[in-house]
Amino acid sequence: MKDYGFDEEVNRRGTNSMKWDEAEADVLPMWVADMDFRTAPCVRGAVERRAAHGVFGYTHVPDAYYEAVAGWFARRHGWHVAREWILYTSGVVPALSAVIKALARPGDRVLVQSPVYNCFFSSIRNNGCEAVQMPLLCKEGRWVMDYDALEHEAADPRASLLLLCNPHNPVGRVWTREELVRLGGICQRHGVAVVSDEIHGELAFPDHPYTPFGTLEAFRRMAVICTSPSKAFNMAGLQIANIMVEDADWRWRIDRAINDNEVCDVNPFGVEALMAAYNEGAPWLDALLAYLQGNYRAMWAFCRERLPEFPVADLEGTYLAWMDCRALGMSSDELEKVLRKEVRLWLNAGTMYGEGGEGYMRWNLACPRSRMLEGLKRFEEYVRR
Repeated sequence: MKDYGFDEEVNRRGTNSMKWDEAEADVLPMWVADMDFRTAPCVRGAVERRAAHGVFGYTHVPDAYYEAVAGWFARRHGWHVAREWILYTSGVVPALSAVIKALARPGDRVLVQSPVYNCFFSSIRNNGCEAVQMPLLCKEGRWVMDYDALEHEAADPRASLLLLCNPHNPVGRVWTREELVRLGGICQRHGVAVVSDEIHGELAFPDHPYTPFGTLEAFRRMAVICTSPSKAFNMAGLQIANIMVEDADWRWRIDRAINDNEVCDVNPFGVEALMAAYNEGAPWLDALLAYLQGNYRAMWAFCRERLPEFPVADLEGTYLAWMDCRALGMSSDELEKVLRKEVRLWLNAGTMYGEGGEGYMRWNLACPRSRMLEGLKRFEEYVRR
């Protein structure tokens, strides 16, 4: 496999990086979910060519864009997406907000499986809805859905939507087809629409294949799928995402909400970057997945040998490791602060992801292995004091 330089320690300070420039100079940031790797060469080349033109006016999204999206999902995942299903927008969070605005009414209950991506809660709240948490269950280091809780909450007539995180951030699960079918059946029985955030879909490890919810034909008409190459290709700052909706009425309503929320325009670099990533980026992504899985295995081995009281959840996809830190007997918020202050390590407190997150910390492993191991050593230093 080609060497794409994932071991290189790229200096991101001084680039207005949220991850690095919001941290003090000696703090090692392993928190917010972006990668410390340069994006795929094909993406860099596309952006450089577009920049060389020098004129950056309003952007028309061409036919080639839709062809790139549809071609990627057909080749990579066996999902045949019709052009008319695709709505573009500036990011998955704006997409989620627009979908909630379009399909739910203020006061509706929106179901989430916590601990889960923190922006789910703000998107629900900002649209005047109530977030209903159904905590996941941890069984021998592997997190699973609580179907009894889902059945109970979905039966409430005020429940209109379920926000699904597929693969799941922060617990690292890649839901199997069987798990998704069971979830879909419950939601279908109770008339609850499934809104699936699949931004981490391309980051499923080879032995845990990602199943787009849209490939489940029995439930496709009751589902909205939100995707983006931003996580997998480290291009979140280029602000590009897509919403896939088969139902024509829902699509019209969501398109209206995208315009109401003023997130209907995208920038020229995002369009070019997406087309390059989806048309040419597969070899780079395959190499990235192998490196990320190697990082997780190195972390697991380190913890088994030197930090056995801090188990890490099985990681099936994403680059976000979920560590059980309850042995320290302190809150996650307190631990986040003390690690940053005393050993200059910045992790995410589990409490920001809702119920079930207390006592856990989220690690970002998308960095050179040497940097990841340095973070683990700093954590060990704190523990051993």
